[in-house]
Amino acid sequence: MCHHQSCSCGSSGLSRRELLTAAAGAGVIGGYVLRSATASEATQPAHSEPKEQWPDVCVAFLRPKAKYWLGWPGTAWDKSMCQDYIKKSRALIGKFGDDLKIRVSFEPEPLYDEAAVDKFIAKIKKAKPKGVILMPLHMNQWDNVRKIVKAEAPTIIFAPLGTCFTGHIQAVSKEPGVYLASSTDFELDPVRYGMKMIRTEHDVRRTRIAVLRGDKKKDQVLEPFGLKVRYLPRKRFPDALKTIGETPDVVAMADDYQKAAKKIVEPKRADLINAARNYYACQKILKEEECNGFTMDCLGLVASREIPCPPCMAYTKLLDVGVPAICEADINAVMSHTLCCKLLDKPGFQQDPVPETVNNTFIGAHCVCASRMNGYDKPREPFILRSHSESDIGVALQVLFRKDQEITIMQFSGPGKMILGKGKVLRNLDTPPAGGCRTSVDLAIDGPPDTRDTKGFHQLFIYGDHMRDFQAYGQMYGIATEHI
Repeated sequence: MCHHQSCSCGSSGLSRRELLTAAAGAGVIGGYVLRSATASEATQPAHSEPKEQWPDVCVAFLRPKAKYWLGWPGTAWDKSMCQDYIKKSRALIGKFGDDLKIRVSFEPEPLYDEAAVDKFIAKIKKAKPKGVILMPLHMNQWDNVRKIVKAEAPTIIFAPLGTCFTGHIQAVSKEPGVYLASSTDFELDPVRYGMKMIRTEHDVRRTRIAVLRGDKKKDQVLEPFGLKVRYLPRKRFPDALKTIGETPDVVAMADDYQKAAKKIVEPKRADLINAARNYYACQKILKEEECNGFTMDCLGLVASREIPCPPCMAYTKLLDVGVPAICEADINAVMSHTLCCKLLDKPGFQQDPVPETVNNTFIGAHCVCASRMNGYDKPREPFILRSHSESDIGVALQVLFRKDQEITIMQFSGPGKMILGKGKVLRNLDTPPAGGCRTSVDLAIDGPPDTRDTKGFHQLFIYGDHMRDFQAYGQMYGIATEHI
């Protein structure tokens, strides 16, 4: 699994029950649970966030007040390690908070008894923090842990080796709204990951994606995921593109891709200029509409010849800098890209799935692929500049995936469900001799036994094994997960 000072514990937030039932009373449109965006949400600035608006977490250690005698973690651990462990843990969690922009408050003393636990529960029910972190330091504290979990704040529980057996955590670790790590990681990386989930949920609810399709403008929120979408008339894009000339920024972007490419096949210089103009047209609309991500009915605009080339290279650039950019106005893919970008700090590859029935493998192909698949601050994967395959115009990157690279497959199938799977890269495929899209990758996957039976469409291929990361997020925030 990839896992990555004190202030008052108070902020408005949804309880676990509210998170799981937020869709009640909402409309259902096109299979998606939606509610209208409030006026404040519709006008919320996309980026600014003062510290008092950071999500907040309350942290409590639990231990007996008397000196330890028998029972794990042991009398010797209490004498030699306990205070040092608390001190180190407080410092690490405080640093995680600073890094992730989360306000952290610590209970001044460990919760020694039932009265202290009841007082803590009353506090979090009143303050409604975005999360609670519990650190049980003796195996006799699990009744108190379970009692706090019932307060229904999103809860991170870290059980270091020596504080639990299987029976202590079997039930509570599977509770909705809980992320429990029973671990030997005394650098608390799983706690940081739990805090990253809290930060991500907060960020998702502050994110608005521009969706250009049809001819109407409206705002909606996808629940229980919480992402805002702003529907805009499709003609906004060609109108914006007309205002973007061959500026120095446009030329610099075209130069960058021309120099960085391993090879250039179809595109000419004019194609690179038009592809870069697309990027700045996207940026113009994002700024005007205070949005943080972009998708549109791109194939419709290409088919009607309203734009000189598809936005493939523009979307690659957006994804490489952490802005969700989604093909074909696919709302499931909008959610998939948003969670991937914000939770993992890396982009995914949205693809059209093809079962390879001779070898029982799984091929994904599309003409938009990020090049910084390892992370926004990491080097690009090698790429070849090609045309958009279906129209044979414009610029699309054929990104070359690393052989044997571990891959996570993820897709939202509605705001309350994710499809998940794992695979390993076998090979990259070229067009020609194959047809289809330019980035084309063949995977061996972990099931189903027959790849013809895989679920979903436009699933993301994501570098690394992140199955448990997504499962943990789903459990914490009321999103069901199922295997591909």
